[in-house]
Amino acid sequence: MILIGMFDSPFVRRVAVSLNVLGFPFEHRNWSVGRDFDRIREFNPLGRVPTLVPDDGPPLMESGAILDYLDQCAGPDRALLPGSGEARRDALRLMAVATGAAEKGVLQIYENAFRPEEKRHPPWIERCRLQTIAALDVLESAARGRHGRWLVGPHMTQADITVVCVFGFLSGALGIGRNPGDYPSLTAAAARCEALSAFKEARAVFEAPRS
Repeated sequence: MILIGMFDSPFVRRVAVSLNVLGFPFEHRNWSVGRDFDRIREFNPLGRVPTLVPDDGPPLMESGAILDYLDQCAGPDRALLPGSGEARRDALRLMAVATGAAEKGVLQIYENAFRPEEKRHPPWIERCRLQTIAALDVLESAARGRHGRWLVGPHMTQADITVVCVFGFLSGALGIGRNPGDYPSLTAAAARCEALSAFKEARAVFEAPRS
């Protein structure tokens, strides 16, 4: 399999970490949606990441669809998303909150990085920031309620992977949560995961947070 995209994207990284956790070998093409747009479009007409190229099928796009495919390949006993019931609902809820926070973080980065300062809309940027903070408050509460255990059930699930990848992105790219005292339970959960080889092998590198 080939995974296209840079690990500084939490959407790419959660796919890479999942591949590592499940033990699926893959080739990583560290392509940027900026400078490598045309190369990415050879596999994904939208030029977006992550894109996963399976060994025996057409390219897959959108991280949620890719993760579903990986769970199907792994089988129900190894799937990272619980198959049914309350555990599945809890995992999906936390994943939705986390990816929503990531999307709002990406919008803030794009606004500050690509729009001329005189054309920026500060109230809209502030709204995105507030949405990001609200999402992290929910995730912090969920992590605190688990008292150092995995977010859903007795084992690592996709909820843990997604939440930690998003928290790392928001901290690295925007500086949100860099103070351990702001989100102590999330910080502890992230440290636990980031110490694992599956996360270390997909380490994200960020530029200095944008103002």
